[in-house]
Amino acid sequence: MNRPLLIGPFAQLLPMTGLPLKGALKDEQLTIIENGGILISEGKILKVGVFDDLKSEDVDIHHIEGAHVCLPGFVDSHTHICFGGTRARDYAYRNAGKTYLEIAKAGGGIWDTVTQTRKASQDELVAGIISRSRKHLNNGVTTIEVKSGYGLSVDEELKMLRAIKQANETSNATLVPTCLAAHMKPKDWNQDKDYLDVIINELFPIIKTENLANRVDAFVEESAFSPEEIKPYFQKAKEMGFDITVHADQFTTGGTQVAVDFDAVSADHLEASTEKEIELLAQSNTIATALPGASLGLGCAYTPARKILDSGGALSIASDHNPGSAPMGDLLTQASILGTFEKLSNTEVLAGITSRAAAALRLEDRGKLEAGAMADFVVFPTNNYQEITYHQGQLKPREVWKKGAPIH
Repeated sequence: MNRPLLIGPFAQLLPMTGLPLKGALKDEQLTIIENGGILISEGKILKVGVFDDLKSEDVDIHHIEGAHVCLPGFVDSHTHICFGGTRARDYAYRNAGKTYLEIAKAGGGIWDTVTQTRKASQDELVAGIISRSRKHLNNGVTTIEVKSGYGLSVDEELKMLRAIKQANETSNATLVPTCLAAHMKPKDWNQDKDYLDVIINELFPIIKTENLANRVDAFVEESAFSPEEIKPYFQKAKEMGFDITVHADQFTTGGTQVAVDFDAVSADHLEASTEKEIELLAQSNTIATALPGASLGLGCAYTPARKILDSGGALSIASDHNPGSAPMGDLLTQASILGTFEKLSNTEVLAGITSRAAAALRLEDRGKLEAGAMADFVVFPTNNYQEITYHQGQLKPREVWKKGAPIH
């Protein structure tokens, strides 16, 4: 057995521990360990504390030269980085004033990505996932949720989920798969059977057999599936043991109520949420996930993050990295910008991409630097953690560690 490894010293170490899951956070609540160190063994954290106090003859030391700040590895709890093709034309059309319907009629929109993803081989999808996950990893994101949803048939959704599983076997980041077969109604569906019934009866059992995902998502929206349509779908998914998450309230309301009714792990988007939906979330165990990348890509309002927190809700922040509405895929930049517009404290922003984001994926072994947690952490070249959000994603990590090993 190898000797434990002590990493440090860090000018500031932010373990992100001791913070409540729900409600507003003030920077005064943030624990900051000066001259900090992390003691790790076999990919896990043994202890976090003052570097000099953790020194002993029984440990090896990885010295961090110069002033640095250490945080838990970031968690991106909502992405669509498994896809084929590009939607650059959509972006140009949208900025030129064309509506969503006009773009769709011109061959754009989600269906464009569905068409291009279906043309891609599983190996091509794997290569794309690994390339995009590497970009996230280099920016400090060590755990990435990845959705299907651009296949929209049993075979094509399986191709996507198998590609995600295959990519996870070689990616340095942890990829968390989610089945989003209910992304929209397939335009080419010509069977007598109901699409959602086919997904339930034919796709779900294979997902379980091959262990391709334990999460099911759906887009509850006027352009996708109504609350009434999706309720039997979620009911069956819950009966089969899947966790539920919901694309909710992006353009119209209704999704949050569904999410709360089914005790969903998270309700994501929420740009159209009103006081009613904010109160529903505050009174529930469902985590609100803000996706500022979609607001930036579409030029629409941000998730009412300040109101959600002040009402007592839990807020995660994710990138929504996708080829259509959120092509940037830079979690820290987006979270920093959301903080500016929604007046979020640094602690609220950082918790939204660490501890609270991990909770949005029901992952208890990351998002915090504490004994027993996975040794995932990110090191920034500064002596003041405030510089990280101040530079809005342009201050890049000096080192990124995953399961106790430096991978960037």
